[in-house]
Amino acid sequence: MRPTVDLVHLSRYTGGDEALNAEVLTLFDNQTSELVGRLRDVLEARDTKAWREITHTLKGAARGIGAFGFGDAAAAAEPIDPVQDRASALLAIQTLTAGASDVQAFIQKYLKR
Repeated sequence: MRPTVDLVHLSRYTGGDEALNAEVLTLFDNQTSELVGRLRDVLEARDTKAWREITHTLKGAARGIGAFGFGDAAAAAEPIDPVQDRASALLAIQTLTAGASDVQAFIQKYLKR
């Protein structure tokens, strides 16, 4: 089973610097909350372009920190057309919300150690 966040992967980019790890994880935490929160608005606005931009950003950011499961969920959501397939978009939002919650819980635990 994969870890929620692969700290070995993250350390390849941060040189294992715990302060830099914390900074990068905090930025991810803040960005993820904002972006996942915007997906419902994008769905209601029927904005496929914004949907793809947000899910693409989430995918890249998640993979960058080693949150590969969340990155995979964002990758699966990216090609969804929220105008043509609202049910899949709603399911993707639920999946991303749960995944973000898991990653954010991991980050909070990491920051408190």
